[in-house]
Amino acid sequence: MSKKALSEADICDQFITPALHQAGWKRSQIRREYSFTAGQMIVRGTMVARGAQKRADYVLFHHTNHPIAVIEAKDNKHSVRAGIQQGLGYADTLGTPFVFSSNGDAFLLHDRTGTYGAIEQEIPLDSFPSPEDLWQRYLQWQQVSADQVDLLTSQFYTKAGGKLPRYYQQLAVNRTIEAIAKGQRRCLLVMATGAGKTYTVFNIIWRLWKTKTVKRGLFLADRNSLVDQTITNDFEPFGDKKTKLTRRLLEENGRINTAYEVYLGLYQAIIGNEGQDNLYEKFDRDFFDLVVIDECHRGSAAEDSSWRQVLAYFTSAIQVGLTATPKETKYVSNIDYFGKPVYTYSLRQGIEDGFLAPFKVVRVNLDKDLEGWQPEAGEVDDDGQLIDDRLYNLKDYDRTIKFNRRTELVAQYVSDFLHSGDPMRKTIVFCEDIDHASRMRQALMNVEANRALVQADHRYVVQITGDEKEGKAQLDHFINPNEAYPVIATTSKLMTTGVDAQTCHIIVLDRRILSLTEFKQIIGRGARLRPDYGKNFFIILDFRGATRLFQDEDWDGPPIQDEDFGQGAQAEDGPGPVGGDQEELPPGQTDGDEPGGAGIKYTVSRQEFRVARERVSYYNTNGELTTESLRDYTRRTVTAAYTSLNQFLTQWNGADRKAAILRELAERGVLIEALEAMVGPGYDPFDLVCHVAFDQPPLTRRERAEQVKKRDVFTQYGETARLVLAGLLEKYADQGITSIESTQILQLDPFADLGTPVELVRSFGGKRQYQAALTELKQMLYGGQSA
Repeated sequence: MSKKALSEADICDQFITPALHQAGWKRSQIRREYSFTAGQMIVRGTMVARGAQKRADYVLFHHTNHPIAVIEAKDNKHSVRAGIQQGLGYADTLGTPFVFSSNGDAFLLHDRTGTYGAIEQEIPLDSFPSPEDLWQRYLQWQQVSADQVDLLTSQFYTKAGGKLPRYYQQLAVNRTIEAIAKGQRRCLLVMATGAGKTYTVFNIIWRLWKTKTVKRGLFLADRNSLVDQTITNDFEPFGDKKTKLTRRLLEENGRINTAYEVYLGLYQAIIGNEGQDNLYEKFDRDFFDLVVIDECHRGSAAEDSSWRQVLAYFTSAIQVGLTATPKETKYVSNIDYFGKPVYTYSLRQGIEDGFLAPFKVVRVNLDKDLEGWQPEAGEVDDDGQLIDDRLYNLKDYDRTIKFNRRTELVAQYVSDFLHSGDPMRKTIVFCEDIDHASRMRQALMNVEANRALVQADHRYVVQITGDEKEGKAQLDHFINPNEAYPVIATTSKLMTTGVDAQTCHIIVLDRRILSLTEFKQIIGRGARLRPDYGKNFFIILDFRGATRLFQDEDWDGPPIQDEDFGQGAQAEDGPGPVGGDQEELPPGQTDGDEPGGAGIKYTVSRQEFRVARERVSYYNTNGELTTESLRDYTRRTVTAAYTSLNQFLTQWNGADRKAAILRELAERGVLIEALEAMVGPGYDPFDLVCHVAFDQPPLTRRERAEQVKKRDVFTQYGETARLVLAGLLEKYADQGITSIESTQILQLDPFADLGTPVELVRSFGGKRQYQAALTELKQMLYGGQSA
């Protein structure tokens, strides 16, 4: 057989794989058809589908979890260089330094290390580089000394049946290890909320500890529940070598127990207050070789922060900062302290890869929010106070003036939205301050639609704020996926960060948010993807216009240090910006829950509010928020793949299995269920696509089946075969084309009553003749008069 007649898979089997084995690559080092993303979740209405996974033909590993090369294969009708740009795209994502393309005649090598004479060169099929050759070039490129090779080749922690690192976790660990191997003492790792930062940092510590690069490590977090979960879950493999750092480790003589090798602590707990000594000062300054700071944007970015005291004390240790949102303002800077991130995995990338949940935004504008509110001359508030005669707007609402009817309307809207689907969907309502969160809780309690649920369990709505002991006690229950209650949590700032609310379906924004860092943290509360709990996306209900920050060019871009950082003395000597409009808080101002209430001057209960407009936006496959309708989106997506109706008809009629085309359309975001909900039930996917994308009048499946029956075209077959074909037509009319393409169809009723699958296929003369009859049936459904 001519090489040009071979498929891509044949080229791989007969030419590329043998060439790799000849070059010394072991089977364990070769990953064929390597899928490294999950496929983006595509949302339309309440319908969800998975997009296509990214899959490289080959990824080569020098050692476990260290990919070093990508090979993109093509059949021999293509040139040797045909796959190189596709391979480069995969290499950008996977971080591999070498890229190859092949059509079975030779290899085209693209070198990203600069260790070859040319960036791209063609090499013979029998001259593929060995694993050791590429590895030595990699070490030369990284400028790593020979004594650090053991660290670079150290293994991730694995156990039978345990989880394996995703590609970006693998890359984040490797990049951090590489930086440390090259002598970098401070490293910043930026990973979106829900991307598995704790699992990632565990493997960093594990590899440094197992190779004895570090002997003792300190992990600091800002939430007690996070420390406890980390000890129990991700850090469990450290066994009795780990402990929680608390004052219980102090011995009677005042010295601290230094018998452990990995300490995990709450940074607030190791800093002395109310006359206590700093707990961290009980250790010698050089006791820890490694200090890891989780959520490092919250404290260590500021020179006078509590965390910086700890970092300054253990200054000789390697220091790794973790955050989803590095803070870069004129007052504080993560980059100034840690340097540029060694690796960044953004929310957008996580959504595109299908590892994080996409979202849709419902922007709700109330009339007085848009217009503002001005009292009439001489108007007084509920307490008889004369209201200052000026225009009040969202800057003032629930800060200077509160409108009880506004709070009630927001509570009613949120409740109606919940009850339009599953009312038990976990929801966080972010309010202006603690007082507002308290009033919102009561308003939600009093919504009539919630009455039965509140009576069944009063924890249907809870207030979780810093001052609420009972509410804070419910936080762990709220974030536990296996606990139904609480359902709705009203909060101010307590839940903006460090709260792993995996099954949070709805985020309500009823507070003005001016800080991009805070906005990212809040959005991150919904970013976890948990299909096993029915969570494939999350919804943002925005009553304050906060989602305008999605338009900020820095929303999901790389962190860049503020050009004004350190330029003025205001951060140290001056008061900094005050009031409600500052972009970021200067040193000395808290970012915790604000009590509120005290600043309220007026309460106006009589003023009515109404919903003026609503707008729904979707996070599309290009990483943009769009208000595009389902019809327009489908038309644009289908015509991008099929430029004309004739091309679509040709592809459809030429496909052996229509399910393959439907799967490709779903991967592009064309959801047949959503089209059916829009057009109506009973239509063939073929008709739905043709109707919406090409303005063709649709036929129902029943109409198509009846047209075939009227043509009486089964006369050439025997009685049993005719009954089978009639049954297939009926199945098509009831369930659609994919049902009759299933290999299991002949095992189901009514076919089981006619005979076994083998007997039914034999009634056509054999398997080939049965397949030919099925193909003819599909052609009659979609061809000729019925098309």
